[in-house]
Amino acid sequence: MRSSGTNPAGSTASPAWELLLPAVSAPPRARGRSLQAALREAVRCGRLAPGTRLPSSRELAADLGVSRGLVTDAYEQLTAEGYLRSGRGAGTWVGGAVRSAPARARDLAPRSPGDGADFVPGTPDLSLFPRAAWTAALRGVLAELPHHHLGYPDPRGLPRLRGALAELLTRRRGVVADPERIVVVSGVAQATSLLGSVLHARGLPAVGVEDPGSPQHTGLYTSAGVDVVPLPLDDEGLALGPLTASGVRAVVATPAHQYPTGIAYSARRRAQLLDWARAVDGFVLEDDYDGDFRYDRAPVGALQGLDPERVLYAGSVSKSLAPGLRLGWLLVPDALADEVVERKRTLDLGHPALDQAAFARFLERGDYDRQLRRCQRVYRERRDTLVTALQEAFPGSSVTGIAAGLHAVAALPRRYGPEERFLARVAAAGVAVRPLRQCTHARAGGAAADASGEVRLVLGYAHLPPARIRAGIRRMASAVAG
Repeated sequence: MRSSGTNPAGSTASPAWELLLPAVSAPPRARGRSLQAALREAVRCGRLAPGTRLPSSRELAADLGVSRGLVTDAYEQLTAEGYLRSGRGAGTWVGGAVRSAPARARDLAPRSPGDGADFVPGTPDLSLFPRAAWTAALRGVLAELPHHHLGYPDPRGLPRLRGALAELLTRRRGVVADPERIVVVSGVAQATSLLGSVLHARGLPAVGVEDPGSPQHTGLYTSAGVDVVPLPLDDEGLALGPLTASGVRAVVATPAHQYPTGIAYSARRRAQLLDWARAVDGFVLEDDYDGDFRYDRAPVGALQGLDPERVLYAGSVSKSLAPGLRLGWLLVPDALADEVVERKRTLDLGHPALDQAAFARFLERGDYDRQLRRCQRVYRERRDTLVTALQEAFPGSSVTGIAAGLHAVAALPRRYGPEERFLARVAAAGVAVRPLRQCTHARAGGAAADASGEVRLVLGYAHLPPARIRAGIRRMASAVAG
């Protein structure tokens, strides 16, 4: 069993046990724990396979240059844990209960198509994240945050942040923002799931969703046990006839900048939607996903400001700062507040306190307003670049929904179709796009191509510098030429 290898203690060791040598180089008091950890890891990763017979404690101690008691203790500990098995007079063996862990942790985060062009909407320019200002906010709160704020927080969020959010949302979005009714969440997705859970507990079987609309809503409500009913739009917003006939008592809407069409609900339709909610004793979840980004005039105020007892208002920093921060807010009517807060408590015991405190400081110092102004300037330029590039590369195309937001809807003439062929060619050229029909609910014919023969695309532009926008559109045009 001996080999020519020499361990740090001066003795030889079999090649099979060289993986244990670093453990016996640990300080004397830690050597036993280190040996146990090394043996445990060797079994977990498969270096010591199930059924492998281990040397006797005397032999292994001699090989490693440690006391026999150290090895005996390690064998006994790992036998008690199930990693090893032993029998009187039969030796010690690697047990069969352990399964090797995966070799690496996979990263399932969405990624752009490498050197191609990615026009899929939904992501801001992450390079605009204000690292210096955010670092200063973190340092500030770490220096000043009372110790008790590091415990489990109020499930609604830190009072400091809720107060700062109330001021921001009242000033910028025209909401009725009582800090007692603000719940800090990890984003609009969690706000949607919370509402779905509350509706399910109340016995409401379904919720209405805009069609076309956000593809995420279906999965979020279904996971909460609530069915979704796709509801069509007209030029003013959700069509009232189908909404009334659907029988739902809750509906999700994006009235400031409808996703994906880009229309803003008319004043008349806003009033009609609220009248419907009062008539059915129902609620509207207002998803204000990009309400701060309006380029041609002041942002349209939030629907919630007209009736805070019928409208739940949800927003986040996913488009203004970064989705990875997982920071958002939900304003709830008094009738639902207790249920939403209790559901939030049982879900995660509250949002991370340090992140909340940093964002509160970021808001209080005016850094968030500066970030929004910076993003608006950058994104307006990129919107203009996209419109010009499309008109040059695809004559006769029209672009809509560009008064606000981070995406546009492009309708390309029939000569560039049919749509399936167009999508196949641009994908082969390394250009990622989202057809408008992917935002249409499947039960409403979402899988079918546009009957007009036009190629309709939802194109995100915020995350692309102007040069890449122009190059991507040219690549798209080259892929379908001829």
